[in-house]
Amino acid sequence: MAMKILIVDDEVHIKMLLEQTLEELEDEFEVDLYTASDGEEGLEFIRSKRPDLVFLDIMMPKMNGYEVCRIIKDDPALKDVKIILLTAKGQEVDRKQGLELGAMMYMTKPFDPDEILRVSKELLEL
Repeated sequence: MAMKILIVDDEVHIKMLLEQTLEELEDEFEVDLYTASDGEEGLEFIRSKRPDLVFLDIMMPKMNGYEVCRIIKDDPALKDVKIILLTAKGQEVDRKQGLELGAMMYMTKPFDPDEILRVSKELLEL
């Protein structure tokens, strides 16, 4: 069964970079990559498709990443969805808030592709 990974970010070039990075996982594993452009679209996808891993930006239109994270973690049916907040917000207070809301990790942009791959494998237990 393929691992489902969702990228939720309103910046097109960030989504493309992440997709290119995560496609490297396909060399070793079956991976289905999906993208969403804002928090509402991301949340709808998460509820309908139940991805294994979500890369979630914080500053987005319609609904921010903190709100999406909180809603997911408050829903018992979605508790197994693993969330990595990937954002330009690098302050410790932002990181703390993200982890308190249930994100597994908090990473800042610009990101290191090797670190993205390492973390993805670790969280997906590949």
